Amino acid sequence: MTFRSLISSALIGAVASARSMTPMATIAAARLADRGTPGKLFLLDRPLFKFGALAMGAGELLGDKMKSAPDRTVFLGLTARIASAGIAGAALAPEGQEKAGAAIAVATAVPLAYLTLAGRKQAMARIGQTRSGLIEDALIVAAGIAIVALATRPNRD
Repeated sequence: MTFRSLISSALIGAVASARSMTPMATIAAARLADRGTPGKLFLLDRPLFKFGALAMGAGELLGDKMKSAPDRTVFLGLTARIASAGIAGAALAPEGQEKAGAAIAVATAVPLAYLTLAGRKQAMARIGQTRSGLIEDALIVAAGIAIVALATRPNRD
C-alpha cells in the first residue's frame, strides 16, 4: 500500500471538508451512470442510498446559503463529514484497502474543515454569504466530480 494508491481517498476527504454530502452524491451519481468504484461497498448498490445521497447533496447546497446554516465544524457537521468521507474514501481506495482509504479520507476531512471554514468566513466578509457559497459550491462540486470520474471506471457486463 502506498499513499499514491490512496490519493483519490485523500482528495475526496478534502471535498468533504467543505461540503459533507458532495462525496456521497458524486459516488452515487457515478454508480447511477454505471461506473464502478475500486473499493467494494455493497451499500453503494442500494437504490435508497444512491437517491438519498443525491437528495442530501442537493439539499446541502441549498441549505448552506441560509443565514441559520451552522458552521461545518459543529458536532453534527463533523459527524456528517466523517461518515461521508469514510464511505467515499473507502469506495475510491483499491480493493482490499478500503479501511485505509476511509481512514485517509477522514484524516483529511476533519482538519481541513476548520481551514475551509476560515476561508469561507473571509470570503463571506468580502462578498457575502450567498456569493461566497455559490463560488465554493462550484469549486467543490467540480472537484468532487473530477476526483470520482478519474477514480472510477465504466462497468463491463
